[in-house]
Amino acid sequence: MKVLDLHCEHQHEFEGWFGSEDNFQSQLSRQLVQCPVCASHVVTKRLSAPRLNLSGAREPAALSTPTDAPPATAEQVSPAELQAAWLKMVRHIMAHTVDVGDQFAQEARKIHYGEAEQRQIRGQVSGEETREMLEEGIAVMPLPIPEALKGPLQ
Repeated sequence: MKVLDLHCEHQHEFEGWFGSEDNFQSQLSRQLVQCPVCASHVVTKRLSAPRLNLSGAREPAALSTPTDAPPATAEQVSPAELQAAWLKMVRHIMAHTVDVGDQFAQEARKIHYGEAEQRQIRGQVSGEETREMLEEGIAVMPLPIPEALKGPLQ
């Protein structure tokens, strides 16, 4: 099994697991490899260190962190950490909302005006529909969801 460090044209970094280099190249040429953040198929490998399994190797000592350490600021958070947090948030939203598809505007209005039960929904609307709902006082937020996350959650 080969674990490759990959990145897309937008510099999102992610891992890919492949049976071999040929397997990776084959999937890449058939556009089966895509960025989990933006769904781009323009993916390249990064240089990465090999992982060695050494029998008898000891675990590295855990780094101690002071309990009174201040929380990380935006300047201290790496792009990979931001990406992971964003993906975690998107997965949470998808797991805790009902997909109403292209009926989002109608369903959101029904909920807002008390014509349907209160529930958390997601779906697709145009930019114009979004602006109209915001002007009506309906709390909506555009959230681009990568194609890879639109299938079954794993």
